[in-house]
Amino acid sequence: MKEKEKILEEQIHELIEGVEGRISLYIELPAHTLKMNSDVPYSAASLIKLPILLEGFRQIQEKKLELDEVIPVTPEDKVGGAGVLSHLSPHTKVTVHDLLTLMIIVSDNTASNLLINRMGMDSVNGMCRLLGLEQTKLNRRLMDFEALEMEVDNHISATDAVKCLKAMENDDLFQLNSRESMLRILQNQQFYQKLPGSMDRNVVFTANKTGELPGVEHDCAIIRYKHQTIYAAVLIDELKDSSEGSGLIMKVGKCLNDYLLT
Repeated sequence: MKEKEKILEEQIHELIEGVEGRISLYIELPAHTLKMNSDVPYSAASLIKLPILLEGFRQIQEKKLELDEVIPVTPEDKVGGAGVLSHLSPHTKVTVHDLLTLMIIVSDNTASNLLINRMGMDSVNGMCRLLGLEQTKLNRRLMDFEALEMEVDNHISATDAVKCLKAMENDDLFQLNSRESMLRILQNQQFYQKLPGSMDRNVVFTANKTGELPGVEHDCAIIRYKHQTIYAAVLIDELKDSSEGSGLIMKVGKCLNDYLLT
């Protein structure tokens, strides 16, 4: 391990020492990988939307879905939490492309559930198996609190989150237009206050997906500067103060930003 990577690892370990909560991270640098509890399963929160996105584009490539296919949004489909579809007129129609975009850039839970309904939960879990995601499984729809009360939850690990990000750049799995579309959607993320929160996003390319539940704060990102790319995932749960978790993730992002620019 070179001195630059050693300093970064020391900085990150120093940041996480005083934080309450269970912390997991997987950070793949150009020449080194930092790991901590990276294969431990966590409640996925909105990170489960990554394999849904990947399965969506796989089905589009296989002509099982069309980007311009119109999906009706009924009042019964609408759920709370993040997103905009639940606030639109009672009977809205959106395209598959709209659903995939809204699911990521504003973490729309209604859009996510409509995609699950259209593609099938088994198909999303098939994508997880195809990618070798050992700790990731879609077990319930978003905002299904009855399932949560019965301890039925979606899971992911930091390692698996990074595998999802890297899959979006895998030309063996996805055609060029699919890869470009997925990265563009992630790059247009509206929730960038965690890993990219202290980055100079005019200089550093970032494409990220956050997740949060009570006591849970996650983020994962592709971070690129010139020819250097970092794939990072930081997952935290058992937090008493969620702002402490999101603040820590932002500080980790600042360390990664400085690593790339120095």
